[in-house]
Amino acid sequence: MASNWNAHSWRSAEAKHLPTYPDAAKLAAVEETLTRFPPLVFAGEARALKADLANVAAGKGFLLQGGDCAESFAEFHPNNIRDTFRVLLQMAVVLTFAGKQPVVKVGRMAGQFAKPRSSPMETIGGVELPSYLGDNINGIEFTPESRIPDPERMLRAYSQAAATLNLLRAFSTGGYANLRQVHQWTLDHIGKSPWAAKFIETADKIGEALDFMEACGVNPSTVPQLQGTTFYTSHEALLLQYEQAMTRQDSLTGQWYDTSAHMLWIGDRTRFEGSAHVEFLRGVGNPIGMKCGPSLTPDALLRMLDTLNPAREAGRMTLISRFGHDKVEAGLPALVRAVAREGHPVVWSCDPMHGNVIKADNGYKTRPFDRILSEVKGFFAVHRAEGTHAGGIHIEMTGQDVTECTGGAVAITQDSLGDRYHTHCDPRLNAAQSIELAFLLAEALNLERAERKAEAA
Repeated sequence: MASNWNAHSWRSAEAKHLPTYPDAAKLAAVEETLTRFPPLVFAGEARALKADLANVAAGKGFLLQGGDCAESFAEFHPNNIRDTFRVLLQMAVVLTFAGKQPVVKVGRMAGQFAKPRSSPMETIGGVELPSYLGDNINGIEFTPESRIPDPERMLRAYSQAAATLNLLRAFSTGGYANLRQVHQWTLDHIGKSPWAAKFIETADKIGEALDFMEACGVNPSTVPQLQGTTFYTSHEALLLQYEQAMTRQDSLTGQWYDTSAHMLWIGDRTRFEGSAHVEFLRGVGNPIGMKCGPSLTPDALLRMLDTLNPAREAGRMTLISRFGHDKVEAGLPALVRAVAREGHPVVWSCDPMHGNVIKADNGYKTRPFDRILSEVKGFFAVHRAEGTHAGGIHIEMTGQDVTECTGGAVAITQDSLGDRYHTHCDPRLNAAQSIELAFLLAEALNLERAERKAEAA
């Protein structure tokens, strides 16, 4: 149990990127309502994820974390949930089969609504209004009424998260994730990608392996791991009023858990000493992620780790580096060395998205795929040089056939960005680009494994 902490102690700390609600009484009523709602996830599930991440921290697995930049009310549809889940399954299969490591699957889903913005105000056509902060806070429509923070949006967000979680649990345990279905996971619209053929080749090999295993008496009916998968959820713990209302005390351990998701993370903009977000998350038992960018010094990182994980519990902390393709190899090593020197058991994960945003000539915000790949390669190169485990990837992606990030084998150009640019916030990888990235990751994991074998021999 964290000392001098309770679920509302964050209110005495410095809070950034939180909305100002004009109706305090309405906000209090919504918070009280949420405290009476059932938990979305359970403490035992969060502890299971922590155990899985402890294995990753020990070099015995890989974290795959991906999903929407910001979930929306307008695009809430079972097909969108299914297709994103399906691409994550494909990526996990590629990483597991080619990389020969178990993959911990965590979605940026069922709660990833709120987004910090670089400016509190937005100007269009000479009109200035408050920025859009995510569907659980205000509306994306550029009108004065829509941009007023409305606490009742949190109730709709809870309902959507509950429905999303229900469907994800059905997909992961109800037969959809059965490895015998691996050929059926390919989305029709990625058939034009050369990586689709590569995935089919992998699926064929998996099918042959399953045939052999079945001939030996091992099949999905006798081995549950073959007919389903474990899938966790995560989001940035930004809207603390919602997170506090969803915090419950576990009846088995007495520990407090934020039951809005299995894993929560602290963003680059809210990660500072004295932060309300750090104060809140230091007291919950969930696995915690923390974004680490160019502004973070090794000493500040170590102080954060001492605050968030003073007991140095394995699986508790995931450090998500986000430097940009041109800064990762210069900036990341000092952080890796400091953490290794102090013996903190962490998962090192790579966010190659947030440091690589540019504005295209036609005004669209985009992320060049070659820069994303370059940062991933740099991340692995740093960990190979330091003798540490490159343990994960954290990406904004979707199963939809969007055109938001340029490049990749499908060769999205700046001119084609407007064809299917649907994101509510930042540009996401589409399905074909996500699969292409998975094969690159598998190659990097294989290289790391080969080097470890050589060192041991």
